[in-house]
Amino acid sequence: PKVSIITVVKNGQKYLDKTIKSVINQKYKNIEYIVIDANSTDNTNNIIKKYRKFIDIYMRGLDKGLWDAMNLGIKNSSGSIICFINSDDIFDKNAVNYAVKYLKDRKIDFLFGTVFKHWLKVGFNPNIARYSFGFYTTHSMGFFVKKKIHSEIGFYNKKFLSADLDFFLRIVFSKKYYGISTKKNELFGYFRPGGFSSKVKFRTHLRDLNKIRLENNQNICFV
Repeated sequence: PKVSIITVVKNGQKYLDKTIKSVINQKYKNIEYIVIDANSTDNTNNIIKKYRKFIDIYMRGLDKGLWDAMNLGIKNSSGSIICFINSDDIFDKNAVNYAVKYLKDRKIDFLFGTVFKHWLKVGFNPNIARYSFGFYTTHSMGFFVKKKIHSEIGFYNKKFLSADLDFFLRIVFSKKYYGISTKKNELFGYFRPGGFSSKVKFRTHLRDLNKIRLENNQNICFV
C-alpha cells in the first residue's frame, strides 16, 4: 500500500533537515511525501528546495492554521494510509515498514507505534480513553491510520487546540474501527519535547481537553 506522510511546517529551519531525511531514508519505498509550509520567513523554504525532488506535493501559504493545513494534506493525499510527522521529529528508518506490516491486515484500521517522547512510550488502551489522556503513545510519527476513516468520520476539527485527541476519541467511541499498538521494540522514532502543546497555558489546554470530551458526548459531571 502507498503511505502518505505529511509534514506541516512554519519557520522550522532548526530541525526540518533531519525530519525530511528521516522520511526519505525509510526502508519502505512506496511513500508519498507531502510538505505544507505556512509562509515561513526563515530558511525553511531553502531547506525544502534542497530536497524538492523527494517531495511529491509541496504547498505554501494556503492554510488557515495547523489543523487546516493537516486537513489540506489529507485531502491532497493519494495513499491508503496516512501519517503525520512534525517538522522537528525524526523517524526510525524502519518506522513505515513496521506500520505497513500491521496495516496490511484488513481488520486493522489504525495503529499506534512505540516512540521515544521523554521516555519510551508504548501501547494503546481504548478501555481507559474515557478517563485518561494517556491511552495512546503520540500523534506525530506514531499514529498511522487508513484514509477511509477520514472519509467516514471526517477530518481534524479546527476549533480545538488538541484536535488530534478529538479525532482519536471519535474513532474509539464510534466502536466501528479496530486499532492496536506495535511491539515495544518496534521503535517508530524520536519526538522532540517543546512542541505546540507545551506552549499553551495549562488552564487553556485543560479547558480545550474538557470541551473535546463534552463534544464527544461524555457526561459533564464525569468530565
